[in-house]
Formats: sequence, structure tokens, C-alpha cells
Amino acid sequence: MEFPVNFRFSRPPLPAAGQGRIVLIIGVLLAAAALQACSAVKIAYGQATELAYWQLDGYFDFNAAQRPKVRDELARIHLWHRQTQLPAYIKTLEKWQPLLTHDMDEAQACSIFDEIRSRLQAISDHATPVAGALVTTLETEQLEALKRKFSKLNVEYRDDFLDGKPAALIEKRLKKAVSRAEMLYGSLEHAQRDVLKERITRSVFDARISLAEHQRRQRDALQSLSPLIAGQSTPNQAHLVIQGYFERVANSPDLVYRRYQDNLTRDSCKTFAALHNSTTAAQRAHAVKTLQRYAQDFAILAARR
Repeated sequence: MEFPVNFRFSRPPLPAAGQGRIVLIIGVLLAAAALQACSAVKIAYGQATELAYWQLDGYFDFNAAQRPKVRDELARIHLWHRQTQLPAYIKTLEKWQPLLTHDMDEAQACSIFDEIRSRLQAISDHATPVAGALVTTLETEQLEALKRKFSKLNVEYRDDFLDGKPAALIEKRLKKAVSRAEMLYGSLEHAQRDVLKERITRSVFDARISLAEHQRRQRDALQSLSPLIAGQSTPNQAHLVIQGYFERVANSPDLVYRRYQDNLTRDSCKTFAALHNSTTAAQRAHAVKTLQRYAQDFAILAARR
């Protein structure tokens, strides 16, 4: 579950592979996208299967034989998620609420991010066998479509984080950070926006390092997928290859990037704590009520049959 305040000050990692995209989309649509305006939670979650399908189709352009299978598998994952993960999210939201009533330090902020990662890992573990079965049905032209999608994503990333004057790029990141923060705390004061801007300006985030890792994952994905497609492998063989790929996504073989990622995570925790510690009692109460509403909506969704 992605916390509604993402202080990495970058977009989520670029989707690194088709099968990785399955996990990312499900993670976002089933877990994170629900944490939007509270009135939209039940609508967004109910449509998650179809939304995930159209996102994936944008990468692979599924053929007539693949479409019903992809939809069926996504529906099964959605059902599993509703029955097993939403109850866990409710407990997590209840555990977070007391943290938001008082100041927090870096370690407490990082504990929230650690919980988010563990929830997304559960989705990844569950989706990997499904991805293995789907990957074996892909055709060569669908890998070409994936290459084109990766190229488009890289252009968009450069536009967001590399091309332009530094001051303009900082303002763009600030706007996104404020929007996410206000989902939780309500309207921010000028001084709190200044806290965010100062943290963004000093952030260890380096768009070039992040883009290089995204491109490494993309190359890895294409190399991993190529021997698996067009019936060249069994679902079990594909499953093992995909597991290895996911492990390299979670733990990059590039040690320089891994150190950078660790530093970026700590930096994000510090920023979250800094902003939270600048909030008023009223804003903290607003944050608690926001999480309570999310938990209530998740309970309603989890109870549906």
C-alpha cells in the first residue's frame, strides 16, 4: 500500500517489465489507488480489474486469445486481494493512527514505509505464478510493443525530471508532494510548503541514477522474456525466471544504485517526519480521520461477497 504522501519526490519506479507491470498495476490499483479521495475508494477498487487490464493492454496489445485469460487471472488476484489483503490494510491503518497524533522521528517514519513494502511484496509473490503463465503466451511482436512503451516512458521521465531548468523541475516535484500531503493532512500552510521545498532542494534524489536503473531493469526484462515467449517455455520455467527478475528489481545487482536507494529511502523518511512534525493538532486530527475513513471503506469492500 502506498502511503498517500510519497516523499521520494520522483514518480514510482518506471515499470521495468511486462510481468513486473502486473505487480505494479495490481499494487497501485488494488492497494494504493484506493487511498485517494475517500468518496472514490469503493468505485476505484470495484473497477480495479478492468483498469489493470487496460493498463497492461497498453504495454502488450493483447490478442483475442489472451484477453479473456488476462481478465480472468486479474479477477482472481482481485478476489484474493479483497479477501486477504484488505483486512491486513485495516489493521495497518489502525496501527498508524496513533503515530500521527504526535511528533515522529526518522525510524518511525521508515517503519511506515517498511510496512508498505511488505504489503506490495505480498502482491508480488501472489502474482508471480500468474505472470509466468501469461508470459508464455506472448508473441514476438508483443515484445516489440513493450520496447516501444519503454522508450515512451523514458521520454516522459526525462521530461518530468531531467529536461528543463532546475528551479522549474523543483517546482514540479513540489506541486506533486504538496498534493499528496494534502490528501492526508488537508491544506498545508506556507511554512509547511517551505519545509517540503527545502527538503526537495536538499534531496539526494538523482534523476540520472534513477533513470539508469530503470533502463537496466528494462534491458533485463526484455532479455528475460525473450526465451520464454511463443510457447518456448512452460509456466513453471517462466515462473522461476520471473522470480529471479523480481529479485533483481528488489535488489539491484548495481551496488552503487543499491547504496543510492538506501540513502533515498532514509531521505524520504526524514522528509516525511519533518513535514509531519510541522503540522498542527488540527491537521493531525484530520490525518487520523482520513485513515479512519479509509479503514471503514476497506472494511465495507472486504465484506462484499
